[in-house]
Amino acid sequence: MTLATETAASNTASGDAVERIDAEAVNTAGKRQPLYAPRKKIFPKRASGQFRRFKWLIMFVTLGIYYLTPWLRWDRGPYAPDQAVLVDLANRRFYFFFIEIWPQEFFYIAGLLVMAGIGLFLITSTVGRAWCGYTCPQTVWVDLFLVVERAIEGDRNARIKLDAAPFTAGKLAKRSAKHLIWVLIAVATGGAWVFYFADAPSLLVDLATAQAAPVAYMTIAVLTATTYLFGGLMREQVCTYMCPWPRIQAAMLDENSLTVTYNDWRGEPRSRHAKKAAAEGRTVGDCVDCNACVAVCPMGIDIRDGQQLECITCALCIDACDGVMDKLGRERGLISYATLSDYNANMALATAGGTETINPDRVRREGGGLSDKVAHFHWRKIFRLRTFVYFGAWSLVGLVMLYALLTRDRLEVNVLHDRNPQYVLLSDGSVRNGYTVKLLNMIPEPRVILVSLEGLTGATMNVVGLDQPDDRSAAVPVDPDRLREVRIFVTLPADRLSAADTSFRFVVEDKASFESDVYRASFNIPEGSR
Repeated sequence: MTLATETAASNTASGDAVERIDAEAVNTAGKRQPLYAPRKKIFPKRASGQFRRFKWLIMFVTLGIYYLTPWLRWDRGPYAPDQAVLVDLANRRFYFFFIEIWPQEFFYIAGLLVMAGIGLFLITSTVGRAWCGYTCPQTVWVDLFLVVERAIEGDRNARIKLDAAPFTAGKLAKRSAKHLIWVLIAVATGGAWVFYFADAPSLLVDLATAQAAPVAYMTIAVLTATTYLFGGLMREQVCTYMCPWPRIQAAMLDENSLTVTYNDWRGEPRSRHAKKAAAEGRTVGDCVDCNACVAVCPMGIDIRDGQQLECITCALCIDACDGVMDKLGRERGLISYATLSDYNANMALATAGGTETINPDRVRREGGGLSDKVAHFHWRKIFRLRTFVYFGAWSLVGLVMLYALLTRDRLEVNVLHDRNPQYVLLSDGSVRNGYTVKLLNMIPEPRVILVSLEGLTGATMNVVGLDQPDDRSAAVPVDPDRLREVRIFVTLPADRLSAADTSFRFVVEDKASFESDVYRASFNIPEGSR
């Protein structure tokens, strides 16, 4: 965007006072710079309106979630951490409020990623790049950095003048203060991230006293550098050159997808002197070429050039244009969220079916105001086949995961038969097999697990390390949230060998919670005994 300043001038021909902003769209499709060209700075003007307020709300909520979540507590009892959201790499657990995910249950995380991908397709197909414009971390942190920049250096005009001015003590002080706050925000961003991987209060003390693990400091350093670089210095270049989504999202759109659109069917031809042009018999549109939409764009584009991959549909240009239309006493919506089907219908109306140039008089009533023939967006257009397909797939994955989560067992058993020797022939003629039994207690409470034999009539078992007589069952205590590995010897008497069915089952039960699990095993005997 150009370094020229913004000026206000009176439109003497129309009697309207409209702010004229000398602004250039440096990233627009027709002026896109080559990859090796130096970045041209963008100084977006602060916008005001419903979309800007919505972006403030989204920024407040998302940043609040990110920075505050590690400090939330959740009581899981005395045997589990009380941090509500915790990725416990040391113990290989993921805690999310009342949900605990073990490594073998990583498919839940994969399911969430699938849902996120389908959800992104769903949002894009209905309301365009709403993710990019409102909730993408790059967008949120750039907004936050711009808040700091405006607070210290002023709005667009003041920042342009400061950037062009020679270095003085005042300029150095402002720049130093801005970059210092940016670095502090970046440090807080990296610090908040590592708090998700350890107990936040304890880690904070360790970080402050230089007792934390080196990987914590390295992670904070990397995230500090990337946040400062991406949010403060690169800004729109991350979206244009580094992010693949602008080039993918076109495949997600159709003629009924909502996108930020300049309605040239009512805005063209542009004129800054509407009354003078009308007196001369010339047709003019609603656009007064004030460049307000260009001045507020954080991506440095001109929405009037049509759809562009740089546009993140943040809708700040809509707020800027609506403000100008209010001053001129004209209908809002010269720039608006619109679908391609509505745009084409209105363009056909303004061009007499495409046979003539745009004449905005064709879309207006004789007494003023837009014609009843003008197509407007209706929420019913969102509910179409593509939307239902995406929503159905998203819901199906979510319901399957929810069902699996609600019905999953918190008790598991796994058995490994001894391979060498496969059996031992005892002096009394009986045969003994050895097994390594792994009992997994997946709740943060101690349990006594009853291990029993099912089948293999006459067999008894002995659990090594437990002072219990040989029997067909044994009670094994298991610590909370732990795997206990025990050695079990199963012995079959000599008089049962010939009639033995060599398959049997280990049954594990928790009588308190009525949970159980079964493992089908085999018992090896000498060939001559069969």
